[in-house]
Amino acid sequence: MTLFVDITPEESGGGAECTSPGGSSRARSVLTRVGLPLLSVVVFAAVWQLVAVSGIWSETFVPRLGTVWQAFVDMSTTHNGIRGYADYYWWEHLYMTLRRVFAGVAIGVILGVLLGLAMGTVGWLRRLLEPWLTFLRALPPLAYFFLLVIWLGIDEAPKITLLALAALPPAAVATTAAVSAAPVGLIEAARALGASRSEVIRDVVVPSALPETFTGVRLSVGIAYSSVVAAELFNGIPGIGGVVKDASNYNNTPVVLVGIIAIGLSGLIIDGLLRTIEHRVVPWRGKV
Repeated sequence: MTLFVDITPEESGGGAECTSPGGSSRARSVLTRVGLPLLSVVVFAAVWQLVAVSGIWSETFVPRLGTVWQAFVDMSTTHNGIRGYADYYWWEHLYMTLRRVFAGVAIGVILGVLLGLAMGTVGWLRRLLEPWLTFLRALPPLAYFFLLVIWLGIDEAPKITLLALAALPPAAVATTAAVSAAPVGLIEAARALGASRSEVIRDVVVPSALPETFTGVRLSVGIAYSSVVAAELFNGIPGIGGVVKDASNYNNTPVVLVGIIAIGLSGLIIDGLLRTIEHRVVPWRGKV
């Protein structure tokens, strides 16, 4: 016996009419996901240009889009004997920033996930370390960056350390919560079948915690990326955060905006890549 009944196109009234609504709904979905963000960007740019042209504020505060574009072109070429900005093109600045972010996030996320796994499975360890994680999570990066500079100098070490410290708490907190929320029924079932403690953690706890752990990783990347300008306050060139800081010293708003746009767009791309990886690694998210 089966609960499924095959329905032929003739019985359903024709195949064309059945597939048409689905195709139009997919088209509307694509239009919503792509068109609305693009529309918001166009509207924002139009409003910005109108405000800049109106002269309500000085171009130092709200430069015209053409001025921002010229700053982007200057940062992409050699002009008047000057190579890009501070002798580096914008993509070279962005590459150095991404390299620092990758190193700091890799260290912070790996340590945070391992720490969260340990805290989620060992009660006394969680009670011991959770206040320290909360304390670190509440601190703004600038609060301890100067201390890192005193300890580690002004080279790469304090920058990467700052980004690692920014990335560690979200990953650790999310992993701890995910591990603690592992289904008790599955854990007990695995134990009843003779699984050891390590096997229960490997085969039950870790898979159930992966979705929330990925959410913590995405938060870690976002928080670390938002700390880039702080991390590149000293000796930050080449680096897109260093460019933003240096240009702001001279009220060079167009270059600051180019730097902000580069940081924001690259952040969107990185988050999209992380979501793609999450869908591949954790296909059961939302289905279990």
